[in-house]
Amino acid sequence: MPVEVREINGAKLEQVIGKGKVLLKFYSKTCGPCKMLRFVLKDVAKDVDGVEIVTLDFDLNKEAVEKYNVAGYPTMIFFNNGQEVVRMKGLQQKPKIIQMLNS
Repeated sequence: MPVEVREINGAKLEQVIGKGKVLLKFYSKTCGPCKMLRFVLKDVAKDVDGVEIVTLDFDLNKEAVEKYNVAGYPTMIFFNNGQEVVRMKGLQQKPKIIQMLNS
């Protein structure tokens, strides 16, 4: 069953990433590559199962940005039960993201 890409805020972050496999994308509304990555992630969501995909606004969630040492956007972090597995920066293509989710 395909997953849905959804927006969260910093207050819910720990709760969300603590459960299972989660791909978190930090983005900015003014970032062109971030906007393009949104479409890529919607496509990825059609082909993955058992992974929650969430996005977090870089500008509105400074505490989360600092806690996870996010230096720029877009940044994606893949978590498994609250533990960071792998991190990617910049615009990525679907095959590379799916490969990351299978790591």
